Amino acid sequence: MKVLILGGVAAGTKVAARLKREKQDWEVTILTKGKDISYAGCGLPYYVGDVIHEKGQLIVNTPEKFEALTGAKVFTGMEAVGVNPSAKTVTAKNLETGEQGEYSYDKLVIATGASPFVPDIPGKDLKNVFVMRTPDDAIALRNAVEEGGIKRAVVAGGGFIGLEVAENLAARDVRVSVIDFAPHVLPNFLDPEMSEYVENKMADAGIMPMTNVALEGVVGETQVEKVQTSKRAMKADALVIAIGIRPNTAFLEGSGIEMVKGTILTDAYLQTNIENIYAVGDCVMVTNRQTKKPAWSPMGSTANIAGRVLARNLGGEKTAYPGVLGTGVAKLPGGISAGRTGLTESAAREAGMDVETVICVVDDKAHYYPGAGNFIIKAVADKETRKLLGIQVIGSGAVDKVTDIAVTGISLGATVDQLAVMDFAYAPPFSTAIHPFAHAMNILINKLDGGLDSVTPKAFLQGEAEDYRIIDCGMQPTLEGKQFVDFTKVRGDVEGLGKDEKLLLVCTKGKRAYLTQNRLKAYGYTNTKVLEGGVTFNEVEEAQ
Repeated sequence: MKVLILGGVAAGTKVAARLKREKQDWEVTILTKGKDISYAGCGLPYYVGDVIHEKGQLIVNTPEKFEALTGAKVFTGMEAVGVNPSAKTVTAKNLETGEQGEYSYDKLVIATGASPFVPDIPGKDLKNVFVMRTPDDAIALRNAVEEGGIKRAVVAGGGFIGLEVAENLAARDVRVSVIDFAPHVLPNFLDPEMSEYVENKMADAGIMPMTNVALEGVVGETQVEKVQTSKRAMKADALVIAIGIRPNTAFLEGSGIEMVKGTILTDAYLQTNIENIYAVGDCVMVTNRQTKKPAWSPMGSTANIAGRVLARNLGGEKTAYPGVLGTGVAKLPGGISAGRTGLTESAAREAGMDVETVICVVDDKAHYYPGAGNFIIKAVADKETRKLLGIQVIGSGAVDKVTDIAVTGISLGATVDQLAVMDFAYAPPFSTAIHPFAHAMNILINKLDGGLDSVTPKAFLQGEAEDYRIIDCGMQPTLEGKQFVDFTKVRGDVEGLGKDEKLLLVCTKGKRAYLTQNRLKAYGYTNTKVLEGGVTFNEVEEAQ
């Protein structure tokens, strides 16, 4: 059996390695356009920041090492330029010699990945215009920084890669601004109010986010001097373009392989519409596990998981790939990280779901333990079934832990009630006695059951609490000009508060405001609401 794999970074090498373990007598060949295979694409920003010190650490395997480990053949510098399904051949060009040759197959795997999208703008070919996709890209940017020629940089793109590059450039004492055409950074990954919190943290760290701004050109004689945007020209010594990627599938034109928006369509077993041709990785459209709709997931995790599944199918097992939840995690500017899985509130509502959400601020470990901080968690659940639909979490601690718990719960169809009583690990250096994730589930349960009557930060920003009087419910007075209420001293009517008056209860995180609401309800106060996330998440004093 001859298996030909096009592409040798994440998905392609995973298919080859797994397949050769199970089918050592099969002939498995990789053709890849680049000179490197199996490199750590997600680690590139950290090489720029000297978190990863040696460039050799970015290369997981060399072609020679991979061949020795797996038995698969690897040919680098070979670009696929055409596929002939009827003849079962691929035409590939040797990028060094320009010569073309044909390679036959019994089964073909397309894992050609994606490339950075560079808009056709004036000045895009000037010195110090960078992208961030291969080890050479990261090496070039780091060398330019270390040579001392880059003091100010603009990063175009507020997604994962853009923000990670921005953070690492700032760590090298480069003044960084981030521009994005979208209304917020991390669009489609976080809901808008969560993205806005990230933007505020970026600004606090000296990395200025500029949203609703388009990249229009680069100005300079021989190298970058200014970056022209739709708002203004920005002085800069470098531009890093991280505004998106495009699937490497142009060579499939005329092959008959079904595609949509440049991505290859496959079935649950990662087979295309043509027999014996499969596809996996960043060039493929997969499925969202929750909505069952097409989803593009150009992630290293997706490539590796799906690659392993495909290898099993090629080897004769019948294994379906269930798709993605949109899971991701990133280390961001401002000393925080963000994680998400499942549906955002925006996506859930667009899918026609009736949802309840809550934003809460919880301790990430025992509050008395050195280094303790907060998680800001937004949880989304279906009102009727009470199943957890999604989690977004921001904090300085292990946001991946909270995210991965949610992955498990959503994948198994768990309700918030089931998740709240799971037996999570606890010790002060790691967690709180009631786990932060369980704490968030308890708060959402209180809201679903009516025990918590609250205003979301989104609703607050939209003015839905304009006719409510703000009451300061913190441990001590912090809101200038607002009446302060210490719930521990409430034993009946509170002077200055009307029983039917609309009262918005605000504290630092939201917990004391909830306890105040509970106490006031007991004494006949009928119109109170808690501001979710308190002043930790919301700008309150300026709002009302």
